[in-house]
Amino acid sequence: MINRSNPDTSDITTRVIKSTFVTGGDTCSAMLHVPEGTGDTQLPGILMVGGWGSVQQALTISFVNRFVAAGYAVMEFDFPGWGLSGGWPRQDITPWRRVKAASAALAHLKSQPQVAAHRIVLWGTSFGGGHVVDLATQHPDLHGAIIQVPMLDGLVTLRATPLPRMVQLLGLGVAGLLKPGTAIQVPTVARKGEFGTMDRDNAWEALQMGLEAHPDAKYVNRVTARSVLTIGFYRPWTRLKDVQVPMLIVGATRDTVAPFVEDKVCKVANSHLSVVQIDADHFDPYFEPCFP
Repeated sequence: MINRSNPDTSDITTRVIKSTFVTGGDTCSAMLHVPEGTGDTQLPGILMVGGWGSVQQALTISFVNRFVAAGYAVMEFDFPGWGLSGGWPRQDITPWRRVKAASAALAHLKSQPQVAAHRIVLWGTSFGGGHVVDLATQHPDLHGAIIQVPMLDGLVTLRATPLPRMVQLLGLGVAGLLKPGTAIQVPTVARKGEFGTMDRDNAWEALQMGLEAHPDAKYVNRVTARSVLTIGFYRPWTRLKDVQVPMLIVGATRDTVAPFVEDKVCKVANSHLSVVQIDADHFDPYFEPCFP
């Protein structure tokens, strides 16, 4: 394991503009980060699309600060049912619902007076990396996209989960479907060997480090068990061939949470795709020394 430490971006000052947008009848929370002193200048924008159990600022704020320092207006948001956003059921994940929410967030970012709507890049990590693939196929006007440790094949992700754990999660997921009035929840992140949807690649330590660095980020470490039932049906790598904007794909060679499907990505005949692999696990890129 690489010795991780939080990136020091304390020298970067940003102005934060809080707002909301609506998707599917749910009101979602968003924060736009812009450089101090930019006035009325319209800046190129970046939409941050978080992963499986993500909320605003948890693990991502160092990336936000670096992008702002480079002159971008950067927007984070909470998916429906998560963080500061409305929506029911709470702590539930359906990838297709999330893609729609991310598309609404993109439209919201484009509407901000501080943002040059024709100069927007998407950044997605983990499960959100798959959502960025979907958005990139739907919005060919984008300037580009970056996906980091992306979850591109749900079947591969399921197979990487130890069988006893997967059987238990799937059983609870089915039970949740059979009792729709009862939202069965399980830990999103757990210590190694303990029960949860993610306990590998030092997931627990990564979450704690991220929250310690940004104490304002509130995190409910729960997810509905039925969310796991959607993973195997979500395979965004099959849509990489349809991406029509420049896309950088950063895969981690030791990722056991969402194993990088190098063979499938490299078989895609699409000149818009650039692939970089780093010696890291799923959570290393959020921290020094892997943090870009």
